[in-house]
Amino acid sequence: MGIPAAGIPWIKAKLDTGARSSSVHAYDVEVVGEGADERVRFRIRPWQQSSDDAVLLECPVHDRRLVRSSSGHAEERIVVILEIALMGRIVPAEVTLSNRDAMGFRMLIGRQALRRGFVVDSARSFLGGRAPKEVRRANRGR
Repeated sequence: MGIPAAGIPWIKAKLDTGARSSSVHAYDVEVVGEGADERVRFRIRPWQQSSDDAVLLECPVHDRRLVRSSSGHAEERIVVILEIALMGRIVPAEVTLSNRDAMGFRMLIGRQALRRGFVVDSARSFLGGRAPKEVRRANRGR
């Protein structure tokens, strides 16, 4: 799983058929502009417990939504459209920006992205492959 336009070839993601939209760990979120020119600037850290390889992105604000977490907590989140690489395909996805520091995955892939021709096998893991060994090794223990 990756975000090619951001130069992120690998990011650990979890498929969540219970979530409508996808979500990515974002920090230093800053909204700039107004109305039709409203944009959001944010950073993504593709690796857990690491400040290395952080990427700065700026995207148009697509929407703002009230999102309820699995614990029942509701918060308004900014939504952007990102093209994600999933199983060898590039698909556009509505992605909410949230703090996922406490989560095991930097990104969650929701139903809207998965309905573009993907079937989920809940009995399997890492069907899309893992990051290359040298990338995993470089990021182990960060």
